[in-house]
Amino acid sequence: MTTSFNNNVSDKEAQHSCFEEWMELQQQDLLELIHNSDSSSSSSTSNTSASSDFNLKQLIEKSIKHFQEYIDTRRHLACSDVTAYLAPTWCTTLESSMLWISGCRPSSYIRLLYAMSGKEFESHLSNYLQGNRSGHLSGLLTVQLNSVDELQRKTIRQEDQLSNKLASLQEEIADQPFAIIANEVGNPGEICREAEEALDRHAKFLVNVVEEADKLRMVTLKELINILSPLQAVDFLIASKKLHLCVNAWGKKRDHQHGRNRETKQERNTCPTLSGLKN
Repeated sequence: MTTSFNNNVSDKEAQHSCFEEWMELQQQDLLELIHNSDSSSSSSTSNTSASSDFNLKQLIEKSIKHFQEYIDTRRHLACSDVTAYLAPTWCTTLESSMLWISGCRPSSYIRLLYAMSGKEFESHLSNYLQGNRSGHLSGLLTVQLNSVDELQRKTIRQEDQLSNKLASLQEEIADQPFAIIANEVGNPGEICREAEEALDRHAKFLVNVVEEADKLRMVTLKELINILSPLQAVDFLIASKKLHLCVNAWGKKRDHQHGRNRETKQERNTCPTLSGLKN
C-alpha cells in the first residue's frame, strides 16, 4: 500500500483513505488471481505445471504482503485513534455488524474454506469424502482436512481469549476509575485531566488487543495457505476477496436504501467492477 501520512490530513481522512486503498488493492489482486488460476488450470505438461505453481506462489505471497502492509498501516493509525477501528465510519453498517475486534474473525477463513469445498461446518469428514466434489478446493486430502480442523480449534481458542480481553476492557467503563470520575464531574460535558489520562490508558490496552487480533488474522491466514496446494490457495483467496468485495457492495446498496449515503471513491469504482467478475 502507498498510503502516506500528512500532518495536514485528519485522522478520519487517513483512516478512510487507508480502507479505500485496501479495497482497490483487493480488486486488483482478485482479477490477477482469477486470470492466473484459469491459466494454471489449463496447464498440461509437467514443466508448464511447475512454472504455473511458481507463478501462483508469487501471487499468493504478493496477496499476503498486501494484507500485511494494510495491517501495518492500520496499526500506525490506530495508535492515535484506536476507538475508530472498533466502530469504523468507513465501513457500511452491514460490514460493521460483522466485525470482530476491528476485522473478520480468523476462524471465518476456515469456515469459508469448508463452504467452498462443499463441506458444511458441522458435517463429518466421512460424509464429505463420500460426497460430490468439483474444483480444486473440493479435492482436499484427508491429511489436509485434519490439519485444517486442528487449526480451526486452535484459532477459536485464541479468539475466545481475545474476546474475553476486550470484554474486560469494556466492563472497566462501569468500574474504577471511570465511574468515580464521572460521578464527581459537575458538568457531564466536561472532560477533566483525570478522565483524559484514564481514557489514554484505556486506549493503550485497546491498541494491544487490536494488534493481537490482527496478528491472529495474519497467522491463521498463513497457516491455512500453507496447508493448501498453490491452486487451492489461489481459489481460496479468490473466494475470500470476492466475499469481502461483495459484502462491501451489498452494504452500500442497503445503506442507500435506508438513506445512509456516503459518496466515496469506492462507491464509484468498486461496484461496477464486481459485476464483471467471473464466478
